[in-house]
Amino acid sequence: MRGSRSGRDLIAAGFIAACAMVSSFASGQTYPAKPVRLIVGQAPGGATDVVARAIAQKLSESMGQTFVVDNRTGAAGSIAAALVAKAAGDGYTGLVISSSYSINPSLYEHLPFDPLKDFAPVALIAEAPFVLVVHPSLPVRSVSDLIAFAKSKTGGLNFASGGTGSSGHLAGELFRHLTGAPLTHVPYKGAGPALVDVIAGQVDMTFASVLSSLPHVRTGKLKALGVTSARRSAALPDTPTIAEAGVKGYATATWYGLLLPAATPAAIIDKLNHEVRKALTAPDLRQRLTSDGAEAADTTPEQFRKYLSAEIVKWRSVVRKAHVHVE
Repeated sequence: MRGSRSGRDLIAAGFIAACAMVSSFASGQTYPAKPVRLIVGQAPGGATDVVARAIAQKLSESMGQTFVVDNRTGAAGSIAAALVAKAAGDGYTGLVISSSYSINPSLYEHLPFDPLKDFAPVALIAEAPFVLVVHPSLPVRSVSDLIAFAKSKTGGLNFASGGTGSSGHLAGELFRHLTGAPLTHVPYKGAGPALVDVIAGQVDMTFASVLSSLPHVRTGKLKALGVTSARRSAALPDTPTIAEAGVKGYATATWYGLLLPAATPAAIIDKLNHEVRKALTAPDLRQRLTSDGAEAADTTPEQFRKYLSAEIVKWRSVVRKAHVHVE
């Protein structure tokens, strides 16, 4: 009797597993059957919103259902993330994130979600480097010149950012950590005002977006020394990466990606990943991203998971060593 019961249990377990596989496969085949919401934790018109709307348009065209961008701002993007973390795992509520998502766990002690366990990574959408720019009056022509000049100058140099804990701030802290250059952080209420004061000569340098700084580099109001990404920027092909310029191990960029709730079936995740990657090969979308100083990515869900995990670990170390605190 015991053996018979054990056999029935095994058959039942196998039947349940088979049904789950069939259900998952079917859900992937029919998905999406209704409009999909892509939640963005930043305001309309910001870089994350722009990227989200660009990819949403392409997905709507290719998948035959409307992908709607829904901006839920507040708490450095945590309100949006918490909303998606609690959403049904059916593929109809997604979260478009930027690099700040990987920084927030180090800045805020209590987040209303687990940045890894509560989400299923779908795809990295794009990466956009910062560019290290200085006021033209600084007697430097390269990253190595800048490091040497900062070390030789009493009090070192100062660098502006869009605020304490911002991506630009931490790009500067990583630079300071790896080079030992004496740099003083000057936070602003936004990257725009920070760049204005560098152009005016009130601050020595900043790590700015390619999009906002490129016009000023071309007119000579700013001097570009290096881009922060692992590869050179197509928008600044003659500007070396900071790692190329001698700062071994330096690499950071603003990036954008897509997450779904953790319970989402693998078939839906894989289908959406396929569609995102296909969309990113479209010439018009690639050109749109390039014009904003970004480059289209191409990752599997697992590759994006590893990337996101590594980013969280990297910024935790930078935040701790830089003693960064937010109110």
